[in-house]
Amino acid sequence: MNTDALSFKPLTFDEFKTLVHWAALERWNPGLQDAEIFWASDPDGFYGYFENEKLIGGGSIVSYNGQFGFMGFFIVHPDYRSKGIGRTLWQQRRDTLLSRLQKGATIGMDGVVAMQPFYQKGGFEIAYRDERYEKTGSAYPMNPLVQMVTKNDFDAISALDLECFGVARSNFLSHWLKASNAKAFKYSENDNLHGFAVIRQCQTGYKIGPLFAENETVAKALYERCLTEAIDEPVYLDIPVCNEAAVNLIKQYQASYVFECARMYYGKPPKTAIEKVFGITSFELG
Repeated sequence: MNTDALSFKPLTFDEFKTLVHWAALERWNPGLQDAEIFWASDPDGFYGYFENEKLIGGGSIVSYNGQFGFMGFFIVHPDYRSKGIGRTLWQQRRDTLLSRLQKGATIGMDGVVAMQPFYQKGGFEIAYRDERYEKTGSAYPMNPLVQMVTKNDFDAISALDLECFGVARSNFLSHWLKASNAKAFKYSENDNLHGFAVIRQCQTGYKIGPLFAENETVAKALYERCLTEAIDEPVYLDIPVCNEAAVNLIKQYQASYVFECARMYYGKPPKTAIEKVFGITSFELG
């Protein structure tokens, strides 16, 4: 297909919601409030391809204060696949995101296995593998050190998030932590934050993300608290397999492997405390 006949332009919120709907049909299983939260994080970060004003594909190219970018939600309508559209769309999204960032800023993404060679040709390098695991929620004893996050915890959570993600994203966090379909928990002792986790309801079951913790003991307590919030429902956790403690965690709870991606970067990877990352936030925004 001649992509010169297609127009590449920013999406409206309703058009972005169309992409989220397509993703749900493809069983990407987005969270119930993902569209609203992602949009609020960067309303200028969503682009699509149009044929005669008809949306046929798109994705996110979110900027975190111009210091770091993340590409996700890359999807083309089934009627327009295998026509070379996706390749050109992806390249235009990458180049447009670079233009939105400071010179030399890095872009991150999570690439499925089949597409990783293509992304590598586009300048991205694999940093580590992410594996998704599923476990059915069930009740666990309440740990008194695990409590609901309050607005007074925001500064401490932002600091830990910066350490684990590598880039400040306060705007995103402010929406993510208070989503109507989510609950956020902290592990705190003597007013010191040692970890936090967010569990959100999705099209199917629940997803935990992020799960950031100083050690495996803290991670286990947060994981159990999240599992208790979703009794008899599938609960998904995406772990970086380079964190041995995160691998041990899912083994202890006999969670089942679902599929994998790879965290990839265009440019120098941000400095992260990967040993504290027991669950990444999302494959769409990092």
